[in-house]
Amino acid sequence: MRYPKLVALVAGLASATGFAPLDLWPVTLASLALWMWLVAGAPNLRAALALGWMFGLGHFAVGMNWIAGAFRYQETMPVWLGAVAVGMLSAYLAVFPAVAGGLAWRWGRQHKVAYVPIFAAAWIVTEYLRATLFTGFAWNPLGVAMLPTPAVGLAKVLGTYGLSGCVILVAGALVHARRLIAFPAALASILLLGWLSFSVAGDPGRTNLNVRVIQPNIGMNESHDVALAHSGLQKLARLSGPPIAEPRLLFWPEAAIDDTYEIAYDSRLRGDLASLLGPRDLLLTGGTRVEYTRRRRDTGIEEIGVSATNSVFAIDPNGAVRARYDKAHLVPYGEYLPMRPFLSAIGLSRLVPGDIDFLPGPGPRSVTLPGFGRMGLQICYEIIFSGAVVDAANRPGFIFNPSNDAWFGSWGPPEHLAQAQLRAVEEGIPVIRSTPTGISAVIDSNGKLLVALPLNKAGMIQTTLPAAAPPTVFARYGNALPLGFALLLIGIAFALRSKPR
Repeated sequence: MRYPKLVALVAGLASATGFAPLDLWPVTLASLALWMWLVAGAPNLRAALALGWMFGLGHFAVGMNWIAGAFRYQETMPVWLGAVAVGMLSAYLAVFPAVAGGLAWRWGRQHKVAYVPIFAAAWIVTEYLRATLFTGFAWNPLGVAMLPTPAVGLAKVLGTYGLSGCVILVAGALVHARRLIAFPAALASILLLGWLSFSVAGDPGRTNLNVRVIQPNIGMNESHDVALAHSGLQKLARLSGPPIAEPRLLFWPEAAIDDTYEIAYDSRLRGDLASLLGPRDLLLTGGTRVEYTRRRRDTGIEEIGVSATNSVFAIDPNGAVRARYDKAHLVPYGEYLPMRPFLSAIGLSRLVPGDIDFLPGPGPRSVTLPGFGRMGLQICYEIIFSGAVVDAANRPGFIFNPSNDAWFGSWGPPEHLAQAQLRAVEEGIPVIRSTPTGISAVIDSNGKLLVALPLNKAGMIQTTLPAAAPPTVFARYGNALPLGFALLLIGIAFALRSKPR
């Protein structure tokens, strides 16, 4: 082939169409197969690494195109910098497919059958590393492309990264099959095994707990405008509706209470929120908690904000804060600016307006809501980290995932929703999502969308809470399972290598 690197780049671009919102997962399989074939034919390790990097560059550039849109809402940096940010981040993330391809070439190229499990094992490990190194960036793991298929049920056992390895196995069967039956047999196998995982889990059904999920359709141009903050609260209050006789959980999005308002300190604001609630209701709302220090000025004592947390508050009918969760896995350049003194000096700033960096909370934990049981919380970006969303010692009945996807165009919100669905599958726990502009949803413990509100439409969901399933195999053992699966694949590959061909 005359231009293998260009072909690898195009294959990477095409592979990302398997993710939401397009969900063209057969294209992903074909693109992976083409890339794996190219790597197998690389003349040396350097060429194999280059092919992997070009594939990854295209794969991540398309899958994360929504990041460029966030720069439309940042006054201190030019819009064109968004495209640069996508390119730079894609160039870094492409290192991980490059390493996977290089390992497969080094250890498997001389044996066609062994090549495939080595490639799958390498992908599992490098995808896990991508999700953990340097705070991690776990966006669009390969396994999420299987969400529209029964194969996603394998995440109940192998987790996301193990499912990604299965995708590589199927794509590899398409390339290196000695018989034409190998690819359909491999695809049928993961579909059947996934379906069996769903069958064993069964339908967990519903509880009798009433939930109301609010989507106010408040865009980024409104959410940080002081003049519009009050009208945003009015919209949220109107969509919350009048109390009903039965107790309800009301879910408002991340940053529903703008930092113009101090929910932690403003008893009058909490009283206004409490007026929306019946005697046994609870309101779960996103907000910011700011820590202040006092400094003496010539004009007197001045309170200055020194740090903040991105939080969820549980407000009861008396206006009291019954629980608070602080986001633990913060977004670099979104909620804090790494190396602030240096980057500020060259004109860079956070995408989220404000001069105060957010501080991280303690990590996944469950809170007890009187009358409603235990709730887990994962704010926005936190939900994408497989194996890191649940307090295993205090398993919740559901996870609340408030988010603000108004930054991220038409691609980011459906991709984010898909990853929340995958967490529900892995953990066997329903997920409630409330976002300002969409996509808000109620997801059952099998990852099924029970109800959803579309993008850029104000509305509410009134339904009953899905029941949690018993802990899945993955919920019990976490990412030890996909990493163990990778070791098993390596063992199989070396056993195959030792056999005479």
